[in-house]
Amino acid sequence: MRASYNDERKKLSTERLMDVDLHRFVEAETEQTSYELALEFGLSIRDVRQLKKRLERN
Repeated sequence: MRASYNDERKKLSTERLMDVDLHRFVEAETEQTSYELALEFGLSIRDVRQLKKRLERN
């Protein structure tokens, strides 16, 4: 079965989010902008926004 480009992108995005130290992210979230968080954790700005949304839900 062939995976589409969007499937691959979602998979890579999910894998990157799994490598983030959530405790450190929550502490840094209050002090830094989304751009700074993306640079520090090696994520895209879209990934930072998704992670913030997921944390708000919990």
